[in-house]
Amino acid sequence: MAKTVSSASPRRSDSVSDEHGTLFDRIGHFLTAQGLSPAPPHYEFAFAILSAPDMPLAKAVARLTENGVRLTRRDIERLGGRVVDGAPLIQPSPPRAARADPVRREEVDTAIALVVETQQQVDGFARIVRTMQDETRGFGRDLARSADAITQMAEIDEIAQITSTMISRIHDSEVRLAEATAEADGLRAKLAEAQESARRDVLTGLPNRRAFEEALAARDTRAGPHCVAVCDIDRFKHINDIHGHGVGDRVLTAIGQTIAAECAPHLVVRHGGEEFAVLLSGVDLADAAILLDSVRGAVAAKRFRNRD
Repeated sequence: MAKTVSSASPRRSDSVSDEHGTLFDRIGHFLTAQGLSPAPPHYEFAFAILSAPDMPLAKAVARLTENGVRLTRRDIERLGGRVVDGAPLIQPSPPRAARADPVRREEVDTAIALVVETQQQVDGFARIVRTMQDETRGFGRDLARSADAITQMAEIDEIAQITSTMISRIHDSEVRLAEATAEADGLRAKLAEAQESARRDVLTGLPNRRAFEEALAARDTRAGPHCVAVCDIDRFKHINDIHGHGVGDRVLTAIGQTIAAECAPHLVVRHGGEEFAVLLSGVDLADAAILLDSVRGAVAAKRFRNRD
């Protein structure tokens, strides 16, 4: 093992999820169809339409968008919405089957940027939903108390009936908002998991190059010196040529895990191919060289057996 070291449009639905997909899916399709960016005001406008398809707003939008007609900025503002400038939302394509060749770094960077942007948009939408839920809950509670007093007055039975209907509708809205909040929380958790996966090497289970670059950029220079080591497996091509790539992958994983164990708690990543990188924090150059020599000795002492 060699090393180098250096300083370093609306449809009818009675629930948030139905045969047409989740409410968030339908909001995404609506924003795409109308050419709207994924900004919170646009999410709020789409949510108001799609969560209550029988209300006047949804019916007005349905009339305006018949035969695939797109809403104009004036239409949206006339209906009480607000248009924010920005790139239109483009729905992601279904995931492709895993490819045998490695994903290019540019594709990974683009995917991670989209995940981060989506995470921010979902966070903003979740805040909107929670605010709506809190305000609706308070209004419904106050209205229910008022209804108790109203129902005691026999001469205004009609008002009491109207109030009861309003309370029922508010309760239904609270249920839908609660479901939307739960779905937003679940989506946020999935996005966080996707961000973590984007920083981990699938083969070895170690962090990847992107995680290394982020840690290097975020290092605390006041915590002492930092050193970077780049480790390369000697004659690795010979292993692949003689035993095949399956055996080569297992060798990569075993050596990577050995380096990580010997260098703990310092960061060890798969940098690419048969290269691993180590970020040593609080270690000077001389001590870093001693540590890496001991790691090289541990790898050299290992014996591998092909169980196949």
